[in-house]
Amino acid sequence: MADNNSYYERHIFFCLNQRDNGEACCAQHKAQEAFDRCKSQVKALGLAGPGKVRVNKAGCLDRCAGGPIAVVYPEAVWYSFVDASDIDEIVTSHLRDGVVVQRLLTPSDVGR
Repeated sequence: MADNNSYYERHIFFCLNQRDNGEACCAQHKAQEAFDRCKSQVKALGLAGPGKVRVNKAGCLDRCAGGPIAVVYPEAVWYSFVDASDIDEIVTSHLRDGVVVQRLLTPSDVGR
């Protein structure tokens, strides 16, 4: 449960940035589908709402080389994901159970 200073226990932000100049971006890697999957899984598991989890869209998070990218706060855990099973694992392990999914962590040196 969230502490008294936080409306949500956790936020997960998905970069949905689209670049029209040919540069790499998360939108090229099915980021919208991942966002939609996460949102539906969080809702289905009863994790959504005040004191629980909020799934948010974001613009560029400036870590394009690791895309697609999502970040969970307040822990500031950055994930690179590939498919629906990765999203499901993030939801059940991290968002529900509070256990970081080590295999999906974005390397700390990955930027734009």
